[in-house]
Amino acid sequence: MNTVARRWVAVIGIAVAGAATLSGCGVAPWDEAGGSATPTPTASVAPTPIPNDLSGGATARELTAGAVTAEVDYWSTLGMERWTATALKPVSLSMTTTVAPDDGQKVYLQSATMIAVPGTAEADLAPLEAQQDASTVSPGYLVLDPYSYSQTFVTGPVPDEATHVTLQFTFDFLVQTTPTSKEYAKQTATDTLTVALTD
Repeated sequence: MNTVARRWVAVIGIAVAGAATLSGCGVAPWDEAGGSATPTPTASVAPTPIPNDLSGGATARELTAGAVTAEVDYWSTLGMERWTATALKPVSLSMTTTVAPDDGQKVYLQSATMIAVPGTAEADLAPLEAQQDASTVSPGYLVLDPYSYSQTFVTGPVPDEATHVTLQFTFDFLVQTTPTSKEYAKQTATDTLTVALTD
């Protein structure tokens, strides 16, 4: 074997030895635990949306109390974007009733009451003081269609942590037992509105 051939054999031998050495080096640094591994994505939980019965600015309900059916419209003159914890938040309502069977007897509203209950996603907070409109005439306000009743209640400031306000309404009616009678049957209807608060 000449000198050139012997040199090529030596070079090839060194290269093979180097490859063998590298193959025994173990795990590459970037594969070792504790290296800069790609983080595992974690799923984020979206907050539960808060229902808002006045999201369109108004809502209508049909309530039944015994023989009385009440049609109630609710609305607010304060835009929903301004329903904050510290704001004075008005809710207006208008009501008419019908009675069945309709023998000519009248329906009167003795009182309308609203209780505002602030709350968070986890629990209700302490309710605000009840607001009541009690009739100043006897036996009450005539609410038989086409006569109507209208009123505005105002929810005052609530705790900063509140995310919504639940408005609980109670309506007490007196229904004549006959068209000429001065005897009355009492009927009560209840309703609830949930209104979301903004920051």
